Amino acid sequence: MNDRTYVLGAIVAMALVTVLLRALPFVAATWLQKHAIVQRLGRFLPLAIMSLLLVHAMVGAAREHRHGPWPELLAIALVLVIQWRTRNALLSMLVGTGSYVWLRNMGVWA
Repeated sequence: MNDRTYVLGAIVAMALVTVLLRALPFVAATWLQKHAIVQRLGRFLPLAIMSLLLVHAMVGAAREHRHGPWPELLAIALVLVIQWRTRNALLSMLVGTGSYVWLRNMGVWA
């Protein structure tokens, strides 16, 4: 087998695997929607992933400046209060992000 045939075969194999992996959720969607474990994960996993991303981002950001984690903690507290009071995720994200940016750039902890 020459090099050109080998490279072409490898590209075709990678393309086939990529297409199959991307098509699998659509093919198995009816089975996945009815499965109890998948339904349970669908209720729990988004919150867990968002919480882990939030903790990871805030810990990383808190290490960047010398004033400690106060801007991050205040923004998180503000998001929690607004979410608890209004149950509006978009509003709480916008206010939390805006307050965090303000605290980091123009606030006391700049």
